[in-house]
Amino acid sequence: MHRRPVCELLKAYRLSHPNECEVADRFLAFVDAHEDVLHRTCLPGHVTASCWILSSDGENCLLTLHRKLGRWLQLGGHVDGEPEIWRAALREAQEESGMDRFELIPEPLDIDIHEIPGRADEPAHLHHDIRFLLQAAPGQELSISSESLDLRWFALCDVPSMTSEASILRMLRKAQALRG
Repeated sequence: MHRRPVCELLKAYRLSHPNECEVADRFLAFVDAHEDVLHRTCLPGHVTASCWILSSDGENCLLTLHRKLGRWLQLGGHVDGEPEIWRAALREAQEESGMDRFELIPEPLDIDIHEIPGRADEPAHLHHDIRFLLQAAPGQELSISSESLDLRWFALCDVPSMTSEASILRMLRKAQALRG
């Protein structure tokens, strides 16, 4: 497995987000310490990819009501060995939204390390998530995947009233700042 693209991505992120050096350094150390970090079988955690999806007019974001976690979250999932993390994020966006046309910014919007609770078939573990900003092309229909209970566009101005999830609010702020 080739971890170099992930390390390069994280080092570039660290330089462009100096106020997030602590999480970037933890993320890099984890990637360096685990040769199989791009596979979900790597415990105590692994790299995941997700995306903050904006509507074609940039006024809404797409969130999924996650089936296992029961919370409104950005779309994403396991990278399954893909060293180019943006490719995994794009794949997850397509699989979980039913849409296939996006404009993707290849630099990460955000990174996050969070715990996934244990279940009967797997122990609690960490997701080291790299998040990208995508903008959906107009005129596409949504299709809910088996990983979701619901899938919905939310006006950006409504997101703070529907969740207190720190990482969701952080991605919202970053996407709004990029949009100007």
